[in-house]
Amino acid sequence: MKILKLLLLVTLFLNAGFESALKGQSKFLSPQEAFKVSVIEDGDMLKTKIVLADKVHISNESLKYKIVKPKEFELNVTRPKPHKLNGDMVYEKEIAVNIPISDIMSKVKGSYTLMIEFQGCADAGICYNTEKKLYKLETPKPSFWDRIKNLANSSSSGNISDALSHENPVFIVALFFILGLLLALTPCIFPMIPILSSIIVSQSGSGKPSAAKGFFTSLIYVLSMAITYTAVGVISGLIGADIQAAMQNPWVLGTFALMFFALAISLFGYYEIQLPASWQSKINSASDNAQGKGIIGTAIMGFLSAFIIGPCVAPPLAGAVLFISKTGDAMLGGIALFTMSIGMGLPLLLVGIGAGKFMPKPGGWMTRVSQVFGVVMLALAIFMLSKVVPAWVTTLLWSLLFMGSAIYMGVFDNSSETLGMAKLFKLLSFVFLIYGASLFIALLSGSTSMLHPFEKFTTPQQVVTLNSSSDKNATSSSVDNIKITPKMGYSVERLMKEVKASKKPVIVDFNKQSCPSCRELEEITFPNPAVKKEMDRFKFISVDITKYTDDDKELLNKFGLWGTPNIIFFDSKHNYVKDETITGFLKPEPFLEHLKRIK
Repeated sequence: MKILKLLLLVTLFLNAGFESALKGQSKFLSPQEAFKVSVIEDGDMLKTKIVLADKVHISNESLKYKIVKPKEFELNVTRPKPHKLNGDMVYEKEIAVNIPISDIMSKVKGSYTLMIEFQGCADAGICYNTEKKLYKLETPKPSFWDRIKNLANSSSSGNISDALSHENPVFIVALFFILGLLLALTPCIFPMIPILSSIIVSQSGSGKPSAAKGFFTSLIYVLSMAITYTAVGVISGLIGADIQAAMQNPWVLGTFALMFFALAISLFGYYEIQLPASWQSKINSASDNAQGKGIIGTAIMGFLSAFIIGPCVAPPLAGAVLFISKTGDAMLGGIALFTMSIGMGLPLLLVGIGAGKFMPKPGGWMTRVSQVFGVVMLALAIFMLSKVVPAWVTTLLWSLLFMGSAIYMGVFDNSSETLGMAKLFKLLSFVFLIYGASLFIALLSGSTSMLHPFEKFTTPQQVVTLNSSSDKNATSSSVDNIKITPKMGYSVERLMKEVKASKKPVIVDFNKQSCPSCRELEEITFPNPAVKKEMDRFKFISVDITKYTDDDKELLNKFGLWGTPNIIFFDSKHNYVKDETITGFLKPEPFLEHLKRIK
């Protein structure tokens, strides 16, 4: 009996011990109970939530949101504010973080894997292992117009080339037409407006052109420009040569400048440009003399105008040429370029209609209009020469043009005889005189900047050199304390050696002397204070490909580039960041965003 009682006591004791142990275990929750994580796609936002059990917290430092596939990078998310607990910054109860899907789509397309990583602890004195929650998701396919918008805003020719490879023809036609319309708003297309207007005015003679005739003239001009532009792009893609670069040699540009000068003198009334008598007789046998001259002359000017905008390489043009060079599909690339050219020419068609419909009756004012167009033609001649002559010569020519225009407008005439709107006209002539004189003074001081003629008097002499060089072939441009010195003679090996020797991320700027957009970057984007500050953490290399040597061609092919300007980036680990390549001119704000993304 005593033994039985002893066994009963032992059993009761052991049972109490097990219950006590079980009760001790129950105060710690499993990880699944302590942390409940959810991820929901809601419109253009990825809503994540971590719900924590009572008396459980997560360290702020351990909480990370990452994309781990198809490539790994950490997301910069907006988190709730943590609070201090026992000296550490922690979260309790709930952590809600919304991630814009656009942030993910800027880095990856299609399927991707999101990882939420954290480490939590219970107040009772236990810390859990690091939790890594994986979620397989897919970026939504943008709508037709969203894709158009994204590519239209793209500054990378590679993205345009990829679109040609993977999109359907309807999308491509719509995309390139819209891109053409956007290009029509750039400075590259502006010279064509006075050229076309002067053609319409000269062809109207003593009569007023009809809207139909104005439209027909502009249509011939636009079609000639589009066909030429398309042919140049297709041939460039097929043979892998920068034909537009070849068209920018001094002889070609000098010939164009001489033609515009001759047109200007003609518009001032010193002589009349006509076809030779033998040509006119042949044209007469086929069609009306005046119409024939108009068609041929307009077509020739459209052909030449295609080369005026040639140096302004934009992402769509470069993308189409890259697509043709990679795939050999000249048909699709040519259709895309032709569609883009028509988009660029649409405002010119409106100019033709307007010139015919809204042009007042012929009279003495026509002489004044012709003279205005004559000044514009002289400006175009200087513009063409600026690509091949020294900067001081260009500045001198602009100075003389503005001062000469002011004198021609009667800036020194007796103001008492000027009435009404003529006073405003005289005010404009006075502004021209002041600006022309400013450029002349700037030239004497050693400045050649059109935007900052008095920079030598208003800025310190210390210069920040982005790429110093003793290369005798290098061309330099100094603007607002920044000196850009493009260097010739780069090969792939030389460039990569400099990139790998740098301890900073690297910017490589592909430049050439006859590139207006390159000058815009030097005059507008690079001198921006915020851009200059951000560029301090980069090594800057400017490669001059004016001579377009075999090494230059190899460099462009290496990085899938065409034309100038092109800017590529290498991160601090010397990796080429292809997605951030910039083609064409970019304003300071978006350029700054590009720089911030390079680590």
